[in-house]
Amino acid sequence: MEANMGIDDVLAQIHQLKSNGLPLNKKKVKQSHPQLMQNALFYFPSWEHAINTADSL
Repeated sequence: MEANMGIDDVLAQIHQLKSNGLPLNKKKVKQSHPQLMQNALFYFPSWEHAINTADSL
C-alpha cells in the first residue's frame, strides 16, 4: 500500500471532519472518506491512534 497524502494532510482532514461535527468512527469514515482511512492506516498503527494524534495538535 502506498500513501497518496502526507501525514500533515491526514491529520488536517481528521481535524476538519471533527470541526464539522462529522462522525469519526472507523466504519463511517471508511465509507465516506476511504482515501483518508487508507492513508491514516499507512502512517498510524490504528485509526484511533490517528484521531488521538490529530486531537493533540
